[in-house]
Amino acid sequence: MDAAIVTVGDELLTGDIENTNATWLCARLDDRGVDVERVTTVPDRIADIARVVNEYHAEYDAVLVTGGLGPTHDDVTMAGVAAAFGREIELNDEAVEWLREGGYESDDLATGTAELPAGARPLHNAEGVAPGAVVESCYVFPGVPAEMQAMFAGVAGEFTGEQTYTERVETPEPESALLDRLSAVQDRFDVSVGSYPGGTVTLKLTATDPAEARRAAEWLSEHVEPVDEAAE
Repeated sequence: MDAAIVTVGDELLTGDIENTNATWLCARLDDRGVDVERVTTVPDRIADIARVVNEYHAEYDAVLVTGGLGPTHDDVTMAGVAAAFGREIELNDEAVEWLREGGYESDDLATGTAELPAGARPLHNAEGVAPGAVVESCYVFPGVPAEMQAMFAGVAGEFTGEQTYTERVETPEPESALLDRLSAVQDRFDVSVGSYPGGTVTLKLTATDPAEARRAAEWLSEHVEPVDEAAE
C-alpha cells in the first residue's frame, strides 16, 4: 500500500506553525508497512486542495488530508475534497447528531462544521468538534494534532502494507568514503540502505525479513570503522 499526505494551511506555508502532523502520520504509516510517496502542503484555497487531492487519488492507494476543518471562513478543506471528487457539500445527519450529543446546538456551528462531501463516511472527532470524513480512498482529518491523532487511531487498521525491519550501524567514516561498502552490502543482501550524516554517519539497513536486515548489519559492521574504536 502506498499513500500521499496533504497538509492544508496558510500558517504552515508561512512557518507560523511547524508541520508536525506530516511527520507524525509518516511515522505511523511506516510502522504499518505503508509507503508514503508524497508529502505536500497547500494553502487554504479550494482549487489548490482539489487539484492535489484529485492528482494523488489517481496515483496512490490512499490520500490523507489534515487541516482546514471547522466553521470559519478559511476552513475550506471539505469543499476542496468535494470538488476533487465532483461532489456537492451537504449537511451530514450523523455528524450533526454527534455535535448535538456533545452539547453543540448552534445551527451556525452545525452548518459550518457538519457539512461533508455527499456520500462521505463521517469520522467522529473524539477530542474536538469538527468531524473528519472518508471519500473513497481519501481520509480527511482535523489539523489540531491531538484531534488528528485520535481520529487516525480509529481508522489505523485500514492502512496496511508489508512490514519492514531496520537495523542501524554507526561509523565515524565520512559518507563519501563508504560508497563501496554500501554498494557491496546491497549486492550481498536483500536490503535497502539509507545514509544519514551527523556527529557520526548512521547507516540504516531495511528489509522485509528481520534476519536479513540483521545479517546485513553484522556484515557492514565488520567492514566499517566502529565508533568506539575511533573514539579511542
